[in-house]
Amino acid sequence: MMRTKAILAIAVVTLAIPLAASNVIVRRSSAEPASTIEPIRAPQTASDAVRERLRADVAAMQSFRPGYPFWRHVFMIPDGSIAFGSATDGRLLATFPVKKTWSSERREQQALLFERDAGPVMYNSTRGDALLMNVPKFGGFLAEWGAIYERFGVPAEIGLAQVIFESGLSGTRRSNANAIGFCQWQRKNWRRLSYFSQMPIQELNQTTQAPYCAAYLSILATKYGSFIPALSEHNAGGTNVGRALIAGEQLGGADVRARYLLGSRLAHDLRLLPGRDYEPVYGSYGIRSHLYAEMVFGNTFNVTDLIASTAQASIHAMRLPRAMTLTEIVKRTGLPADEVRRFNPALVARVPAGATLYLPFYREELGTDVSFWRRPPSASYAAVLDDFMRLEPGAERWDDPAFAPVLSEFRRRFKATNTEEGVVMETALAYAMDQAYASTRRTLLAEYRSSVKVRSLIERGLLELEALRHGAALRANAAAF
Repeated sequence: MMRTKAILAIAVVTLAIPLAASNVIVRRSSAEPASTIEPIRAPQTASDAVRERLRADVAAMQSFRPGYPFWRHVFMIPDGSIAFGSATDGRLLATFPVKKTWSSERREQQALLFERDAGPVMYNSTRGDALLMNVPKFGGFLAEWGAIYERFGVPAEIGLAQVIFESGLSGTRRSNANAIGFCQWQRKNWRRLSYFSQMPIQELNQTTQAPYCAAYLSILATKYGSFIPALSEHNAGGTNVGRALIAGEQLGGADVRARYLLGSRLAHDLRLLPGRDYEPVYGSYGIRSHLYAEMVFGNTFNVTDLIASTAQASIHAMRLPRAMTLTEIVKRTGLPADEVRRFNPALVARVPAGATLYLPFYREELGTDVSFWRRPPSASYAAVLDDFMRLEPGAERWDDPAFAPVLSEFRRRFKATNTEEGVVMETALAYAMDQAYASTRRTLLAEYRSSVKVRSLIERGLLELEALRHGAALRANAAAF
């Protein structure tokens, strides 16, 4: 039985039947040079543990999702086209303007016309409008925001690539599901985070959001031992990621990356089958969830390119001892109101007392300098962060209330550093513990792991997917003759 599962697990990885718009075939020109995938930089303040985590993540993406660089093009080409790219190395192969008469089925038919002469591809509607609209206004802040992410042990390219995908760099973007701002957290989640925070959180300011987005991603990456499932939890939720990991383990995944990528592919493919027979396996895990991590990793190239091609500005932060109106800020700084608002999108009429004002320069008379990312980390903070990121990963262990004392001790240690970033980490840990221990996730995943029905559905689903792959191969061979 185990041998059969291993063989079928391989079949899931290699499955390439055109069941949806995200899996099609198109012509590839042999004259095009192979793309070079440059490594993502590790944070300057990161420990060896984070550098190894990042190296292993990139290797896993190249092994399981080698076409992930394709997404760099999707988010840099204006809306209104369909981009086709190589699923082998992510090169952009072609773009076509969207036609009103083009249904999903017709797009697949068009792609199949190229199937006989080319290898597997990915295609997606282009989504560049949001980013391209905001680059002139906010592109100059990327280096400063990247420094914030790196202070928490998150590579700048990873953190900002998620931001490109989620909000196009906007601090005020609001989704239909009431997710807000930079990294698109739910409004209720920002309110819960504010409950644990010692200072006001202006959730529409990117520079206010960035430390909390970074700290929480760092916590999740340490919990899983990988940025791949950590990013996916942001989109799909911890329960769905846990299901994917368990399914991937049953498929023979050797580590957390293989387990997640195998399990997420299985959930994706089962969801595309007619009917809802396999819903107990994939739950609410959707097509977007399956693509989330690879879209983020693909956008890392855009982060690097934008920083290199856009003049970068400085961001200074001042903690205001009293409320200050926009009119007063303009008068005391000499900056136009629009420029003040560019640095502070949350600012309508006034900045509340105790909140942070962001400007292109520091004015001592306006408040305490809290631009922690503009100076080296303290030895105490660096030591605690290093110790934290070396914690043994394991989602089930971290979600067990018995692990709470370990995290509580780190909360104490981060707070004791008496640093801005230490307070942010302490707050984010409180929020993460609240999310884990106040939910039913642990019980649901325990039931999923022990479910005979789920195990049976996984085995049946693999057989059905293999039969579809085999049928598709036979039809392709017949068409060739």
